Amino acid sequence: MSRLGGRLPDFERFLQGTTGPLLTLAVVAATAFVVALLAVRIVAAIGRRADWSFVTWTAEESGRAICLLAPVLALRIALPAVAIPAPADAVLDHATQLVMIGSVGWLLVSVTRVLDRHLNARYTLDVADNLYARRVITKFRLIRRILVSAILFLTFAGMLTTFPAAQSLGAGLFASAGIAGIALGIAARPTVEAWIAGIQLAITEPIRLDDVVIVEGEWGKIEEITTTYVVVCLWDLRRLVVPVRQLIEKPFQNWTRTTADLLGIVTVDVDYRTPVDAVRTAAERIVRSSELWNGEFWNLQVVDANDRSMRLRVLVSAPNADVAFALRCEVREKLIAWLQAEHPESLPRVRAIVEGPQAVA
Repeated sequence: MSRLGGRLPDFERFLQGTTGPLLTLAVVAATAFVVALLAVRIVAAIGRRADWSFVTWTAEESGRAICLLAPVLALRIALPAVAIPAPADAVLDHATQLVMIGSVGWLLVSVTRVLDRHLNARYTLDVADNLYARRVITKFRLIRRILVSAILFLTFAGMLTTFPAAQSLGAGLFASAGIAGIALGIAARPTVEAWIAGIQLAITEPIRLDDVVIVEGEWGKIEEITTTYVVVCLWDLRRLVVPVRQLIEKPFQNWTRTTADLLGIVTVDVDYRTPVDAVRTAAERIVRSSELWNGEFWNLQVVDANDRSMRLRVLVSAPNADVAFALRCEVREKLIAWLQAEHPESLPRVRAIVEGPQAVA
């Protein structure tokens, strides 16, 4: 009890020496927070009123980080002017350093989100000719993922450097980085290779968002591209997750690499008695009457013949893969219906010669 009784006056004197400065710092931080909050809301309102989307998005995405950074900066400025005992001053100084580093990292990440929203609004993918938009959005999203990862890493590293123990630990790690560094490099090799493949994918652009591809024998569209894997939305809404390295090292089909336009192929096997010119006229009428045809190209040719039938091939152009598939189905259905109605003898058939019984001697 005597020791406790001796310490209580010291603690009371400590509180008396720090209560006033702490209240002053609290008022400074609260004032800076209110000012920052009002400024963010005013800027957002001005952006919405003037229809400045970029300004509005900046205020919405970066507002929280700014409201956290503003009072921290105010505290950092006010700390030297306020008389605080050394222990409390050291604690506040370290705490404000950590929060400031974290809020700056948060602010930088929010800036990448603002740019992402701006590009998504400027370059839309729901248009017929979206090649340039897919190039821009794909490249930026890959770069954004790399930037966000780098920002988070540097933020965490910067916060660690504020701890004296972490600084000595880092010096010790650098001093003994021989075998441990080699082992870490071998263990992290797949991750590093995946990151390098992701950067290569962003530079070379073998695929982009919304590209129509055939990977592992599956037809689908590129739905998501990350630095380590690609998600392909298949035609039946399944998702195929493909490592980026596979797309760099193995061949695959990209139907929209340079343009979204495609040629649809329709094949029909018919009998040799089929009037090809009449079928060509009917096919032209079917194609030209379709709303799915883009009006650029079509033709009908006999591309094969065997001992039983011949094969007619109709080529039709379409603005993209989805429309091409629907157009192929439409042309095939209407052409078969026309053959059934106008030339039923043109349908494939099997011919045979039946010989009578031979006389027995």
